[in-house]
Amino acid sequence: MTEIILNDVHIKAENFKAEKAGNQKGEKELSKISFSFKVSSSEYHDITVLLYGLNFNVCVPEFDMEFPATILNYSTSITNLYKENEVGDFSLELIEITE
Repeated sequence: MTEIILNDVHIKAENFKAEKAGNQKGEKELSKISFSFKVSSSEYHDITVLLYGLNFNVCVPEFDMEFPATILNYSTSITNLYKENEVGDFSLELIEITE
C-alpha cells in the first residue's frame, strides 16, 4: 500500500505507478501517477465530491513527490455505493498541471 494525499484526503493506494510524461509544449516532463483504491459506502460521498473537483494538490510521501495535478483517467467498478457495507474499486490516473 502507498499513501497518497489528495487535497489533505489520505488514500491507501494499491498498484501505484509513477512515470514522467512529455507535455504538449515540449517543455519539462510532467509527473504522472496511476493507482487503484477501495471506497466503502461510508466514504463514497466524500470521495466523489473530492474527485468532482478535478484538480488536486498531490503528495506521495513515500516517493517524496508533490505537485498540482488533474484527472487524466478515472474508472470505478460501481457507480452507486449508497447501499450500506458496499465496497467499490476505483482507478485513478493523475497528471501534473503547470500554471
